[in-house]
Amino acid sequence: MIRTNEDFLSYAKQLYDDQSRKDDIVIKHYSKGSLLLMQGEELTRVMFICRGIAKVFFSEENGKQFILEFLGKGEVIGEIELLRNISCLCSIEAMTDISVYSFSLPYFRLLIQTDMQLNNMLLQVFAERIINTSSRASYQQLYTVDHSLSKLLEFQENHQLGITKEDMAAYLGITIRTLNRSLQKIGKDIKNIG
Repeated sequence: MIRTNEDFLSYAKQLYDDQSRKDDIVIKHYSKGSLLLMQGEELTRVMFICRGIAKVFFSEENGKQFILEFLGKGEVIGEIELLRNISCLCSIEAMTDISVYSFSLPYFRLLIQTDMQLNNMLLQVFAERIINTSSRASYQQLYTVDHSLSKLLEFQENHQLGITKEDMAAYLGITIRTLNRSLQKIGKDIKNIG
């Protein structure tokens, strides 16, 4: 459930260590609950997560949110917006304290034009995202909400995250009411989480 990418993490660290202009890549820290990107706003940096976990979500016009995925160390943020020259497609919020390698947009554009290693890694990431999205969609069709919720609760426990009921429902694509019924059915009580 958490996407990570050790290759990107090593790549970003190496570029950070070797850079000649110390403002091309900087390390930024965000506290839990901070927004790294805001849906609809202009992109200002491309980032690679060094440490921590973030959630990626869409906010719909009706005020509801849908969580697409959770990102961990090595994952890249903002590359699609840069490549397409568009505002942020979704919001990304720190679920834990988080640190990122933050790349200036001109420097990341230069890397895309000149660095075949980066381009190959980006192609791999894009292909993996398509596979993950397809797998998640089929999983949601083939398994019950109760089963998916059990997996989400297991994920939460394994990573010691406090996922709110609202976020659980947003990730599963269900209402709070349906979530509460499923929690009762599987015998879990999470009133104090988040």
